[in-house]
Amino acid sequence: MNISRQSLEKRFFRALNSIVEPAVRRGFASPRFSLGGLIVLESTGFKTGITRRTPLVATHLGSYVLVSTVRGEKSFWVKNLEKEAQTRFYLGGKARDAEAFVMAPGKDYKRPEALPAIIGRLIDTLAPLTEKGCAFVLLRPSASA
Repeated sequence: MNISRQSLEKRFFRALNSIVEPAVRRGFASPRFSLGGLIVLESTGFKTGITRRTPLVATHLGSYVLVSTVRGEKSFWVKNLEKEAQTRFYLGGKARDAEAFVMAPGKDYKRPEALPAIIGRLIDTLAPLTEKGCAFVLLRPSASA
């Protein structure tokens, strides 16, 4: 049986996520009282249209949440958010609707208007790292949230 490295990597992350995702969705290790922790991000599959849930390390920045990956071009959650920016994430056991601002390899960077100054400066600082393969997503709470 010939299993490719990519297939093995995909299987590993699916198995890990199946264990971690339910606990994080209920609030385990959420970044409520600390700067960093875990969230579960819901995204719609760009090929399948199926809702996907992915546990991610996140940084809580006031009402915003920042997530990242060094696997920029391989992370399907990033590709999903590039196609559909309206998303939902779980923080502290609660679902929150948000709009995703994606900074990814090969994508032109333009800072969203109306960000708080400090968050704008932070993402300006992170944007060049996309040239090294990293991806960053800033989750902005929806107006209805």
